[in-house]
Amino acid sequence: MTIGYARTSTAEQEAGLHAQIRDLGATGCTKIFSEQASSVGERRELNAVLDFVREGDTLLITKLDRLARSTTHLLSLVEHLEMKGVALRILDFGGGEVDTKSPSGKMLLTVFAAMAEFERSIMLVRQREGIAAAKEAGKYKGRAPTARRREKEIRALKDGGLGASEIARQLGIGRASVYRVLAD
Repeated sequence: MTIGYARTSTAEQEAGLHAQIRDLGATGCTKIFSEQASSVGERRELNAVLDFVREGDTLLITKLDRLARSTTHLLSLVEHLEMKGVALRILDFGGGEVDTKSPSGKMLLTVFAAMAEFERSIMLVRQREGIAAAKEAGKYKGRAPTARRREKEIRALKDGGLGASEIARQLGIGRASVYRVLAD
């Protein structure tokens, strides 16, 4: 049985999720698990597909980055699948397909995963350097504090007899933020 897994990080990537589901369906997947979740947090559908697959099945994904967040994570997922007798197949893998049923497929998967992790690490370093340079130049100040900016409004509403929940609702800020401002 061929089982598909599709993932995007956010709900704003709806078209990307639909494209993955379309591509997985076109390959004849019997069942497709899909979710919109960051690769860093809990992924319920990934856990569900890992529980669902059985010996002889193939887990199909469209791209490597849809499955794992690091080389170590990928290799642990592949090991888990191998222990269950499940192959991993990736549709878009550097211009071709890869299947972990073969030794060369496993080797390619490991090499590409390491390269992807390296590329991501370099990108994060550049991003941090860019933010540091922008801060130094006074162009990056971070997000403006929403509630502190509205302290006068918060205090006026409080003086008018409103509670924190109602103040938060009216101003569109968190109740905890209202309490923080009022505690100062």
